[in-house]
Amino acid sequence: MSNRIKGCWVAFEFDIEEENAELILNAIRQIRGVQAAEASVSDSGDWMARQQVKAVLRDKLLALYKDI
Repeated sequence: MSNRIKGCWVAFEFDIEEENAELILNAIRQIRGVQAAEASVSDSGDWMARQQVKAVLRDKLLALYKDI
């Protein structure tokens, strides 16, 4: 017996303009079985999370460079 999927999330590679996102959301809404598709506005928490990820990646790259 397989699991049933109730939904999914889509993440853009980078923040996009609201107007462009609306075009994509409208396309997703056209898919059979889609009940809703909504946008999530980026905020300061998103920016902080990205900065933390960048710092971790930078530290890991520097550690690799030191080993060479």
